[in-house]
Amino acid sequence: MPGISEQIALQEPRLAREVSAAEQAEVFNDLVRRQARFVFRVAHAVLHDVHDADDAVQETFLKLYRSRGWDRIRDEKAYLARVAWRIAVDLRARKPKSAPVVEAAWPGRNPEQDAIASDRDSVIHRLIDALPEELRQPLVLSGLQELSSTESARIIGISENAVRSRVMRARQILKQKLDALGAGKYDE
Repeated sequence: MPGISEQIALQEPRLAREVSAAEQAEVFNDLVRRQARFVFRVAHAVLHDVHDADDAVQETFLKLYRSRGWDRIRDEKAYLARVAWRIAVDLRARKPKSAPVVEAAWPGRNPEQDAIASDRDSVIHRLIDALPEELRQPLVLSGLQELSSTESARIIGISENAVRSRVMRARQILKQKLDALGAGKYDE
């Protein structure tokens, strides 16, 4: 029968693994707390739906947890944005097309102002959605998600100059289309 010291020695690696697993769980929980809102914004930029974006956030972190990928992340935001973006694009492709959901009105505006703002927003969203993917991705990441050119370049996998060029081209196209639609009626 092994002595007490031998039993402790046999249990130490198991205890070390348990502590290590607990520490890893805490590291992962910290990552989720820090980046969940950011991942949501990326997913929402693609899906334009709060519930679908929530699903994409959960799927992103579940995928990351299962693969234990959070241990190997060099640039958290770029990595998470890329994973969330891909998951959101996959979810969007699987989801049937439906009418856009109108978000709640801002307090203090009257129904006419809400209708005008909703119309303007839906036109702009449709124009952005109609852009080619190569122009839409950098525009959404840098413009709507407020990522730097460097972060956007890492997420998409192109150079910073290409990101800047595509954003500029996308904005020019949007401006031309808004002008053709009579952009004056969309200005506030």
